[in-house]
Amino acid sequence: MKIDLNQLLQPVCNIAIQAGLIVNTYYKSNLDIFFKENQSSLTKADLASNKFIISTLTKLNSDIPILTEESLVDWSVRKNWLRYWLVDPLDGTKEFINENGEFTINIALIENNQPKLGVIYAPALSMLYYASENNGSYKLSCDQKIDSLSNSTQINTSNKKISDHLNVVESRSHSNEKFKKWVKNNVFNYELIRKGSSLKFCELAEGKVDLYPRFGPTSEWDIAAGHIVLVEAGGEIISIDDKKIFYNLKESFVNPHFIASCKLKK
Repeated sequence: MKIDLNQLLQPVCNIAIQAGLIVNTYYKSNLDIFFKENQSSLTKADLASNKFIISTLTKLNSDIPILTEESLVDWSVRKNWLRYWLVDPLDGTKEFINENGEFTINIALIENNQPKLGVIYAPALSMLYYASENNGSYKLSCDQKIDSLSNSTQINTSNKKISDHLNVVESRSHSNEKFKKWVKNNVFNYELIRKGSSLKFCELAEGKVDLYPRFGPTSEWDIAAGHIVLVEAGGEIISIDDKKIFYNLKESFVNPHFIASCKLKK
């Protein structure tokens, strides 16, 4: 059954905003920090946001299944999904713990293994980013639930050549030597900018940075919302071996290493 993305967009934006407000109630407080099996951090803020998002997305459309970082679904079930919500209830938990403001709520709608709608909300910055297929990318400053998206500003990537001075964004908490070596060998005039969470995709979409190579592990919920926000702003994301990024094609959630950019020209 076909879904009207425009009808979903504002409700999903509000879900992300409200989840962000919940997360903010835990921000800069003495939180208990837990560690998952993969040693990634987990807080009560992650769990509270996760619970709220699952509840409200289910009320919005109970026919669409939900996969989140904190509520995984077995491959035997989800391999048959043609449409589902892909959610990171708190992207950048390390940045949240370190109190630098660079954390986000990520919600994406995946259809036929590609993101069709994406919403990113940065609670500490009161900034919303969103996109839907063939409708462009937008941002909106807001610190509470919104009645309309009419005050949003459309955003676009920069227009640069590979030979220009490039702003290259790297993960604040997950950079590595492979990243540094690739940049040194492939980019000749650049400045490195460090940023946490899916804000790296937002900065690309806004034209504030030009290139985001990623050689460390990421999961599908980390990048799906940013993927469509970037593409609808005029950018692209491809695997390091020059292939399209797809979702839910395998049991593992781990993405291939990738290059996200503003479609740099030679």
